[in-house]
Amino acid sequence: MKLAFIGFGEAARAFADSLAEQASVEITAAYDVRQVEAMSEACKARGICFCATPAEAIAGADWIISAVTADQSLDAAKAIADSLLPGQTFIDINSVSPDRKRETALLVEGKQAGYLDMAVMAPVHPRGHATPVLIAGKLAQDMAADLQKLGFKLEIVSQEPGAATAIKMVRSLFVKGLEALTVETLLAASVSGCFDRVFSSLSNSYPGLGWPDVATYNFERTLQHGARRAAEMRESAATLTALGLTGALADCIADVQAAMGGVSATSLSDAPLSEAIAEIARLRLVKREG
Repeated sequence: MKLAFIGFGEAARAFADSLAEQASVEITAAYDVRQVEAMSEACKARGICFCATPAEAIAGADWIISAVTADQSLDAAKAIADSLLPGQTFIDINSVSPDRKRETALLVEGKQAGYLDMAVMAPVHPRGHATPVLIAGKLAQDMAADLQKLGFKLEIVSQEPGAATAIKMVRSLFVKGLEALTVETLLAASVSGCFDRVFSSLSNSYPGLGWPDVATYNFERTLQHGARRAAEMRESAATLTALGLTGALADCIADVQAAMGGVSATSLSDAPLSEAIAEIARLRLVKREG
């Protein structure tokens, strides 16, 4: 089984590292629109050819795993569409709306290649491709056995592309929304000078969330992955809007995620939580004023 990656960020690298342990898998190449030395080195360290064009990357691959930022998912498929061959399968693990995946499926299948909607339902570390996933599409049933042999932990959702990502997009509204709600509430508490009272009240009212660990975790996730999560939430907004619901809520969550992703602080471990949050609030306000 020869695999190629379009997009070689965190998720792709995690999948590549764990799939490389499978004797029946050969990861042949990767392409990323970020043609930078760090990306080239990441491929070189794994013995993967870092290609200058997407067409070069997918040549000879049986499966093509697309793992790009949400806003680039359709562009990634368009970039390789004319190079796709019958028998190749495009595995779309991107966190995008159902409409986006259906549009991508039509493009790929129009080239006589296969398409699989795959939704990754938990952080990719430390399990890599063994992270629980949902799959959907015309090939879902036929591919399930081969995927499971390679160690994928999967559940078939539907024969219709978009059905797997719909579950993730709706779930993400809560998961990323809880992060944003936690972050913005505690930042506001800090700036208004009532942090201790608000934090104590929340801890008493919602002990099951596991304070203070939940606060630390949510801050660190948004600081480290805010930009990517913001793009995902724009797709969640599109999903809700298409359903006739309140897509603006997801857009606001995306705004918070993006603002946190733009803060230079990377860890809360070096100071008491209240002090770390006060510093993040200061950085947020400075960036906004700038």
